[in-house]
Amino acid sequence: MATVLIIDDDKLIRDWIANVVTRLGHHPVSTHLLREGLKKVESEPFDIVFIDVSLPDGSGLDIIPKFKAALSSPEIIVITGLGDPDEAERAIRSGAWDYLEKPASFEAIKLPILRALEYRAERAPGKPSIALRRSGIIGDSPKITSCLELVTQAAGSNVNVLITGETGTGKELFAKAIHYNSSRARRNFVVVDCTALPETLVESVLFGHARGAFTGAETSEEGLIMQAAGGTLFLDEIGELPLLIQKKFLRVIQEHRFRPVGGRKEIESDFRLVAATNRNLETMVGEGRFREDLLFRLRTLMIESPALREIPEDIKKLTVFYMKDLCERFEMVPKGASPEFWDIVTEYQWPGNVRELIQALEKALLSAKEEPMLFPKHLPTYIRIQVARNSFSEMPKNSGKPEIRSSVPKVPPKLKEIRKAAVSEAERQYLRDLISFVGGDNNKACRMSGLSRSRFYTLLKKYRQTVVR
Repeated sequence: MATVLIIDDDKLIRDWIANVVTRLGHHPVSTHLLREGLKKVESEPFDIVFIDVSLPDGSGLDIIPKFKAALSSPEIIVITGLGDPDEAERAIRSGAWDYLEKPASFEAIKLPILRALEYRAERAPGKPSIALRRSGIIGDSPKITSCLELVTQAAGSNVNVLITGETGTGKELFAKAIHYNSSRARRNFVVVDCTALPETLVESVLFGHARGAFTGAETSEEGLIMQAAGGTLFLDEIGELPLLIQKKFLRVIQEHRFRPVGGRKEIESDFRLVAATNRNLETMVGEGRFREDLLFRLRTLMIESPALREIPEDIKKLTVFYMKDLCERFEMVPKGASPEFWDIVTEYQWPGNVRELIQALEKALLSAKEEPMLFPKHLPTYIRIQVARNSFSEMPKNSGKPEIRSSVPKVPPKLKEIRKAAVSEAERQYLRDLISFVGGDNNKACRMSGLSRSRFYTLLKKYRQTVVR
């Protein structure tokens, strides 16, 4: 028997989902607040969590990573009264199992429950978890934890992996973690910076060349793809790969065979491919600058490396780690930091991500020299200025000019109109909740409402467009 947590501020919805869960032979637990739901998941195991988007104490979408990071790592099913494509995308990207619109029928709720439980049952029970080598990945925030779970999945297979994220978020660290936690760890980890490949020599660098293949090719040279045989080929910034090479590389990914420049025979290379980009490859496909079939091949498994501003809870840990590392590198005694220093570090948005943080710390340590404590003045000036500017509320556009207000009061609507609108909205919401509760059974809804059959169907006809969707 599975345990299902239902978080929704609408009691009718909670009772309806609980009814479905009970009829399927499982145990429902309900609450109307996010904070209570999170406490429950952190203190006891759950298999599935149904969560509304708009709740009294926050958005259900914001908290999905925390639920996924819990020890039981429940499957998340988002259920909302106002379906939105952007919300659906965000929910799925955050790790949700499914996204449902209210009112949801018995079957609409039943199917994702069964599928999610089937998935959990098929996961290898009791399989010992890998003692993951992080390869320099710092942090324990829900987003980092989610990324590390995907690293573990990738390390246990040979599927192609695409790592996305802004510049400076540590995409190469995730690639190294995949390699060094895999069965290929003893072989080469070959890095190819696609932005630095000379266009005229791309094929030679990747595929190698035979002697005499071109002017200056006095000896045969092994390409990077062959150097990665048995190991991992990491294509950094793959969005910069020329279209012509994309076409040729697609076959290499499929067959793991290629012909060196000027060579007569094809050779094989058993490499594992991990690629990374800070570009939107889907947009590039639409613009004709990236091959769609290559994108499909690359993203068998995707990892989104979070921006530093998305993991504020990890900023201090990262700063401490790199301060210690840099002090050792610069042969300095370890330094402390003032509360004001930490205020600046945690409030700044870090558009350059971890790379910018490291550079800022280098500057701070060099400025401090032998001083034992770091203060805001040791940080780059532009960072201090940006934080200072952000501390002021935005000034009105016509600052300094008197605000002109109309002396003519707005005529309020008639009380009858206000009353009519309020009654209509109450009727509409009542019908929506009622029909959702009975799973679309109008006869049962009519009996529960206490209305005459004619009155019930008159109201149903009046609000059908907004009640039944």
